[in-house]
Amino acid sequence: MLSSDLSTLFTGRTFEIEVFPFSFEEYRFYSDEGEVDRDFDEYARTGGMSGSYPYPLQEQRYQYLSNVFKTLIVRDIVQRHNVRNESALLRIADYMMDNVSNITSARNITDVLNADGLKITNKTVGAYMGYLCDAFAFYKVRRFDIRGKKYLKSGEKYYLADHAFKYALLGTRDMDWGRVYENMVAVELLRRGYEVYVGVLYKKEIDFVAIKRSEKLYIQVSDDISSDKTFEREISPLLSIGDAYPKMILARTHHEATDRDGVQIVDLARWLCGEA
Repeated sequence: MLSSDLSTLFTGRTFEIEVFPFSFEEYRFYSDEGEVDRDFDEYARTGGMSGSYPYPLQEQRYQYLSNVFKTLIVRDIVQRHNVRNESALLRIADYMMDNVSNITSARNITDVLNADGLKITNKTVGAYMGYLCDAFAFYKVRRFDIRGKKYLKSGEKYYLADHAFKYALLGTRDMDWGRVYENMVAVELLRRGYEVYVGVLYKKEIDFVAIKRSEKLYIQVSDDISSDKTFEREISPLLSIGDAYPKMILARTHHEATDRDGVQIVDLARWLCGEA
């Protein structure tokens, strides 16, 4: 039963505690805390759905995750909302998974599905996307104009509740680890109680603006910043921000945090497990 159903049943006399898949820190506790970089590589492929952990082979874990997504999430949506076209719902979910961290809209998906011969309306696609978010399969992150201090009305991004669902449903060939890591950071920020937005400053984009009461944090996420070109691309939007709130690049550096012109450079694995 979803929180909205409980609120209706108990006429608002409810207190919601949102539960997420295992964090990297929780995964390390489960796996008896081995070497942090090795544990991170395992977590990046296995995800946070603890029900898959007892299976010894990765293929078995992905089969479990596929079954969870299709039987618990999709079936629940189909039954709850009387969805007539389950295959269209799955196609929409696949598109959203394949475009994690990209700007995604109902119109984009409608155009792609219609071009593939699946006749569906923009309204129906938007409704199905809403169902997937209500079922906690995805989290929608809005864009925020940093200079104008206003929320933008279009161009949201969607992040999976657990990044390993993507492997289970779409396979692991040609993985874009930067987008996987970005998904991990988005969910971790939500888990830590932040409001999460995509930052826009002029024509530049900041992966995340994280807000919690009077606290604000700007974050860029990358899989590798070893080349000067990539590093400058990641740090440039942060240096363009005029306020004094903390700014951070999260990447797989494999070493302790450093500082460059007021921007913290932090290893992603150590940030996720609370060591940085």
